[in-house]
Amino acid sequence: MSETTARRDADAVLRARAEIDLAALRANVRALRERAPGAALMAVVKADAYGHGAIPCARAAVAAGATWLGTATPQEALALRAAEPGLPDDVRIMCWLWTPGGPWREAVEARLDVSVSAMWAMEEVTGAARAAGVPARVQLKADTGLGRGGCQPGADWERLVGAALRAEEEGLLRVTGLWSHFACADEPGHPSIAAQLSRFREMTAYAEQRGARPEVRHIANSPATLTLPDAHFDLVRPGIAMYGVSPSPEIGTPADFGLRPVMTLAASLALVKQVPGGHGVSYGHHYTTPGETTLGLVPLGYADGIPRHASSSGPVLVDGKWRTVAGRIAMDQFVVDLGGDRPEPGAEAVLFGPGDRGEPTAEDWAQAAGTIAYEIVTRIGSRVPRVYVNE
Repeated sequence: MSETTARRDADAVLRARAEIDLAALRANVRALRERAPGAALMAVVKADAYGHGAIPCARAAVAAGATWLGTATPQEALALRAAEPGLPDDVRIMCWLWTPGGPWREAVEARLDVSVSAMWAMEEVTGAARAAGVPARVQLKADTGLGRGGCQPGADWERLVGAALRAEEEGLLRVTGLWSHFACADEPGHPSIAAQLSRFREMTAYAEQRGARPEVRHIANSPATLTLPDAHFDLVRPGIAMYGVSPSPEIGTPADFGLRPVMTLAASLALVKQVPGGHGVSYGHHYTTPGETTLGLVPLGYADGIPRHASSSGPVLVDGKWRTVAGRIAMDQFVVDLGGDRPEPGAEAVLFGPGDRGEPTAEDWAQAAGTIAYEIVTRIGSRVPRVYVNE
């Protein structure tokens, strides 16, 4: 018996588990690289790899050919750099969500690529580089129309580029990248896509005309990696697609792009019991049994990340059949109406997975909760152990 099989057998008795298929993740990275053969690939592992586990997923992505890793916060990036055993030295790690007083010096000393969108950040990173005696690796972010992070075009961009190039001449930093982010790449044909691409070309051209020599220019997130070859530039940054979830049902299913969902969320039924018709179920009695039936108790709730908005609508596979959440999802548990079936306590209840065993997918839960599949996988909490297979 292999170590992975033994661990899976031991974990089978857990209350719940999120099984992470690293072979699927590696295959997804290879499929995404094929979509952008002329660009390097940054595996985005922010938010604990969208709930899948940052360090195991980072290692799997690098094994499949990712040469960059991306995080939101510097703390996430520093944890990757400190991982044991370490990632290959030539893997670049970028982080982009900074606030004043952040760990700039630690980031500089750890050889992270840091994003700078404003003069306050330029001042803090150059101060950190001077104190550390090490040049910072800086990527300048342009706001090409998302209206979130990034520097505005025009005078603000000109000032930021000028300050970066002066600091580069002093040996305080190296401008390693110019980048931006799409607002509507998941909506094919949206007019903002062409407008942002045009603005990005203008802003990168300005910086390069003034002397910037970036290693990479990048704007392509998951939907742009999948559908917009003109946006690939030197580097693509797939996030949710790497985990086998489509960034938008409108552009296609995971299978349409050769992707496979990586996470399967399952629990063991805690109780199966017979109840009469007219029996209220869970808080508020928003569900009442239509007749004599059996109920199954699933030991997962909103404290584990199961969306309460999916009360009375979330799908679950139990004993080979789709069931629906009966009534309110509570903090630690919810109920499904088994329609008279009597699976044994401990039987598996699969909330979502790839779908090839007939189970629901994360997209099915997103539809039930009125949200997006990104949120479904990312919100699964730390009470649910991650079980890694095909390592």
